[in-house]
Amino acid sequence: MNLRRIFSRASLGTATAASAAAILIATQFTAQANLHAESVAETAALSHTSGFKHEQLNAYPVIAKAQADKGAEITIKRANQVIAATKHKVDAKPLASSVASLSNYSSLSAYTVRSLTEKTQDATKKVQAAAKEADRKAAVAKAKAEAAAKAKAEAEARAAEEAAAAEAAAEQESSSDSSSGSSSDYSAPPASSVSSGDARSIARSMASSQYGWGDDQFQCLNSLWERESGWSVSAYNASSGATGIPQALPGNKMASYGSDWQTNPATQIAWGLNYISGSYGTPCAAWGHSESVGWY
Repeated sequence: MNLRRIFSRASLGTATAASAAAILIATQFTAQANLHAESVAETAALSHTSGFKHEQLNAYPVIAKAQADKGAEITIKRANQVIAATKHKVDAKPLASSVASLSNYSSLSAYTVRSLTEKTQDATKKVQAAAKEADRKAAVAKAKAEAAAKAKAEAEARAAEEAAAAEAAAEQESSSDSSSGSSSDYSAPPASSVSSGDARSIARSMASSQYGWGDDQFQCLNSLWERESGWSVSAYNASSGATGIPQALPGNKMASYGSDWQTNPATQIAWGLNYISGSYGTPCAAWGHSESVGWY
């Protein structure tokens, strides 16, 4: 009886120990399986983010360094091209310094090479932007210089044309004065008949009484002499020597109408109206000529 109980208890203990061992083994197996699964997942994630296949991961540091070095080589080449192209335009010293630091890429870590490469690329972009702005400013300055030179040439050409026109006008006046002196049609009215008052009023009165010109002709006369002298008795054109209200060239031609030709508007107007009548026929004809060529 006692032997059976002892045997039963021994069998029960053995079974319990076996069950515990089985549970322990199963737990260890599960833990190892989980670790393996995590390892596979991490490997897959690393493969996905790095672009390398699983079998390449052992060689990753070597490949990463090679890629970093290749990027550095390309960046250095591009930077040197930019430095050469922008010489004398901008200060490329910071870029040159960055290139010098990156030039030692073969002896640097992949991380350091990538960092210096990015720094050099940023410096390259800054130099390119500065060079572009320098080119823009140079183009603007060149355009301004060309415009100034063109304006100067045009001004000189106009001055030459005006001088030639003034000379031709002087010759024409001389010829007109000679012919009017012998023709009763253009006899000069005496300046002493009107010697004071507003210059425009004097001119209107003389134009009407001496030449029969109405308001329409006076409007032309007013525009003409406003442009020439502003109706100023003392007006003087330093470039041509034209003088007075009618801008006689030379001014002393008006002396034939009075010794006070330099100060008396009536004397100047009398000479001017006679000149217009003899040279153009009417003030509007003279104004039309002035509008066309810039002088009368």
